[in-house]
Amino acid sequence: MRHPETSETSETSETTERIGYIGHIGSIGPVRPTSAAGPAAGMPRPHRIVEVDALRGFALCGIFLANVLVMAGIEGRGDVPSASGLDQAAHWLVMMLVQAKFYLLFSFLFGYSTTLQMDSAERDGAPFAPRILRRLLGLFVLGALHAVLLYPGDILTTYAVLGLVLFAARTVDPARMWRAALRVYGAVAALYLLLGAAVALVDTGGGDEGLAASTAELAAAYRGGPADVVRANMDAWTDILAGLLMMGGMVVAAFLAGFVAGRRRLLTGTGTPDRVARLRRICGWGLAVGLPGGVLMAAGTVGLLGARWEIPMFIVGMLTAPALSGAYACGLLLWFTTPRGARLAARLAPAGRMALTNYLVQSLVMALVFTGYGAALYGRVGAAAVLGGALLFYGCQLLVSARLMERHRLGPVERLLRTVTLWGRPTPRA
Repeated sequence: MRHPETSETSETSETTERIGYIGHIGSIGPVRPTSAAGPAAGMPRPHRIVEVDALRGFALCGIFLANVLVMAGIEGRGDVPSASGLDQAAHWLVMMLVQAKFYLLFSFLFGYSTTLQMDSAERDGAPFAPRILRRLLGLFVLGALHAVLLYPGDILTTYAVLGLVLFAARTVDPARMWRAALRVYGAVAALYLLLGAAVALVDTGGGDEGLAASTAELAAAYRGGPADVVRANMDAWTDILAGLLMMGGMVVAAFLAGFVAGRRRLLTGTGTPDRVARLRRICGWGLAVGLPGGVLMAAGTVGLLGARWEIPMFIVGMLTAPALSGAYACGLLLWFTTPRGARLAARLAPAGRMALTNYLVQSLVMALVFTGYGAALYGRVGAAAVLGGALLFYGCQLLVSARLMERHRLGPVERLLRTVTLWGRPTPRA
């Protein structure tokens, strides 16, 4: 999902280390200018925008922190009485600052990248529809295997299914698409608020025994053999489907917003005065709205408030999450225009270029650590240690990604998905 239009080349030339096309998880675009012998002869190839890859690398870290709490058996248990103060503080911070924020950032980039794939197909003289449909099918198959074998909270299948909505709306005028994104968010917000109000009026007391029993059953399954792990993953599909229905509207809204940003090239030329002013406004308003929502989400799900308020406060956090996601993106784009920020962007960008590979490797490592595939530490490690280990492993991914991207154009899974996407067309060697 990449490839800016030819006109973007002049905008991106002011950025350091332009090294290919803008990518998303499962990037299919080349990362070096090609010779004039190809189908795009005479057309200058655009270059990858390091800052956007860095945003993707940043989002990859946030998604890892949210997922690892689930895989460790911590998320969903609420305030654990035996947890230390450090564990509770770590869990609180993730719920306040991370939960529900980073998948929206990835969703936004997915929509942005779709416009770049359209441009790439046009330059290559190839029809766009077969390419994107093959790519979505590839993502769905990868996601289904991922959900069964490693992590039931897979996002790839969701992107593959809901990506069809974006595909169907690809010819809509950007202004109309932006209004559609706002309407989708408004409809979802109304439904969420009705659900939250209904739950708040219901007495949920007395459900602790049932929660304890289901938690113990799940822990036994994930600490069992590989067959038990696969069975537990498959049993979770009903919950995952419910989550998809909850998250689907937000994902679609983010897809549409990202598509509009891609059509209007809003993520390029971020150092110009008008773009800087816009980014600062969005960042300020996003923090003002998103941080209080994150605090309420943490208070309802980790502690302080009773069980009756867990779902309503989670919903409040979900509705304000786009504001904080926008603040993160805009704040980082502003920082990337500074010398220190540019160095940080250069470190994050390689991980973002091979985000699909890194995402799946994270799930593999989590499965080996927390399930019966390996150490079977599900429910046995505190939040602080889990999150600290995740950050350490992500640091290793940054180093490995930098080395790989020095030698190759694509990560291994990105290469596989690109082959499926460009089926029947020869692909140059990396």
